[in-house]
Amino acid sequence: MLATPLTRTDVQGVYAGLRPLLSGESESTSKLSREHTVASPQAGLVVVAGGKYTTYRVMAKDAVDAAVHGLGRSVPRSCTERVPLLGADGYPALWNRRRLLAEESGLHVARIEHLLGRYGALAHEVLDLIAADKDLAGPVEGAEDYLRAEFAYAASHEGARHLEDALTRRTRISIETFDRGIAAAPVAAELMGAVLGWTDEQRDREIEHYRLRVAAERASQEQPDDETADAARLGAPDVVPLRVR
Repeated sequence: MLATPLTRTDVQGVYAGLRPLLSGESESTSKLSREHTVASPQAGLVVVAGGKYTTYRVMAKDAVDAAVHGLGRSVPRSCTERVPLLGADGYPALWNRRRLLAEESGLHVARIEHLLGRYGALAHEVLDLIAADKDLAGPVEGAEDYLRAEFAYAASHEGARHLEDALTRRTRISIETFDRGIAAAPVAAELMGAVLGWTDEQRDREIEHYRLRVAAERASQEQPDDETADAARLGAPDVVPLRVR
């Protein structure tokens, strides 16, 4: 029992998903192993079951080893455990220099820590965008934890091609804000559109698509069962095709 009762209006974000667990160990999913298994049900086919995101490299190594075994020849030993993640190389040095980076960029040190936490050593690419356009140093209206530069970067460096890509996948704005990114959508669309060459019509379509997506998600969460919830969630139209200049 909470000292201060909460209602649905107090919930800012919700995240849920399915875990690919191996069956047979227990009827309780919370007790099932998160280990993975690799199998070859028929010649030339390798499958992976179970596992979790944080062990994806081990899963990939085991799958490749199984595939190589089927080839009947040797290959170089896996080096994946020695390959740093994107943005990891040079990160400790940048973290130690975060106050100097703040002075050089004109940003608060908390902003630098935010960028280092999200991009690692690649944060310097975001800072380069800010150095070239100081307007990108400001926060995004409706999602003040994020900088305007992050949406320009999502479109120019991270392959984001739609507003939904940036608000739900490149950032966590869709689950971190009470309005699920509705207020931030026009600003984000403007920033992305400047990089991708959107017309005013394309920008408006992206904003409307995102608004409909949020409305469909909200409607799905009011449904009594999974079937009707899925139907409501899929009520939003598909993302509009993108025309690149």
